Amino acid sequence: MSQTLGPNMPETTPSPSIWALSHMKLRFFARVRRFLQTKTTQRNIKSRNKAMVNKEEQVTTADKRSGDDDDDDSVVLQRSVKRLHFGGLEEKEMAAIEIERLAREDVKMRKLMAELGVIPALVGMVASEVAGRRRVAIKALIELANGTYTNKALMVEAGIFSKLPVNIDVLEEPTRHEFAELILSLSSLANHTQFPLASSEVLPFLIGILESGSSCETKESCLGTLYNLSAVLDNTGALLSNGVVQTLLRLISVKALSEKALATLGHLVVTLMGKKAMENSSLVPESLIEIMTWEDKPKCQELSAYILMILAHQSSVQREKMAKSGIVPALLELALLGSPLAQKRALKLLQWFKDERQTRMGPHSGPQTARIAIGSPVNHREAQEGKKLMKDLVKQSLHKNMELITRRANATSGDSSMLKSLVISTSSKSLPC
Repeated sequence: MSQTLGPNMPETTPSPSIWALSHMKLRFFARVRRFLQTKTTQRNIKSRNKAMVNKEEQVTTADKRSGDDDDDDSVVLQRSVKRLHFGGLEEKEMAAIEIERLAREDVKMRKLMAELGVIPALVGMVASEVAGRRRVAIKALIELANGTYTNKALMVEAGIFSKLPVNIDVLEEPTRHEFAELILSLSSLANHTQFPLASSEVLPFLIGILESGSSCETKESCLGTLYNLSAVLDNTGALLSNGVVQTLLRLISVKALSEKALATLGHLVVTLMGKKAMENSSLVPESLIEIMTWEDKPKCQELSAYILMILAHQSSVQREKMAKSGIVPALLELALLGSPLAQKRALKLLQWFKDERQTRMGPHSGPQTARIAIGSPVNHREAQEGKKLMKDLVKQSLHKNMELITRRANATSGDSSMLKSLVISTSSKSLPC
């Protein structure tokens, strides 16, 4: 039905079929759009998943070795510190392994770990009866101590030395070596502060290793620690009371260990107690004289000659022992074949033996003896014994060894003449008939 609103303007009602068709079209296109969006999203998800799978395959080997590498170091550190403080025994062990790895890679990380309190916890693990757990703790401490004075001091304050086992026989060789390496690192504190490095726990442990069948590498670390400790005069008493001198004198015959052992003895011999301990040893002076013949170890020759100089100075008893032990031929050989420093020290000792008959010597000519009145029976007897002893030694030994010394030196005719003149001069001037 239509209604007239105005001239020539009729209004008609739309057919219901047209509205239904339009609504169906709109719903269809909406569904198509949603379908296409869903397919696109699925393709993106598949692409991301494939990329993640490829990435995981690339880091599978690294994941097996170091854990979750997709976490950054800060997350790994937080997790490791939490496990170390609050985890079980196995978790603590795994945390120590992660801490060792992180400490090895970054110096700043070492300082941060110390601030997070990992050092006391690791020191506590060192006393574990489980060998594997103890080793990972020691390794972590070695890395944390590397190049950081503060971390070393914290380890000492945490009581690391009290954790050293009394009986080293219960330790396997790798654990001994790691303990020795850690103590060597900490011993550098001896040059700066008054830490108890020469305590009752440290020295017996070091000497026990040195007197055991441990490897040369382990013993070298122990000798390095003793060298650092002996550089501080306040440690001399503790070193001597623990029998360090006798242990070192036994080790100087081992060429692989001799240099560091001699250097440590060189620190001790300048003290009154150290010199006295060496004078009373049955290994002195023979072992030191033997070292002066080591042509392939010039540094050992220099150190041995230095120690003998200290022992011989102002001691006629020691000079007599040296003479009886055949020091003069060894000194002549060293004066000809040794390094410049060894030659200088050998010639100085030869000068002292040449002037042994004199009761008074200049301030720069060697040992100073007490002033005794001329004609004193004691002085006369000592002078006669010295002259007789030197005369016998030179006649029986020096001329016999002259050809051997010349052959070793590969001397020319001029060098041979120099050697003969040296022997003749020393013999004639030292031992007048």
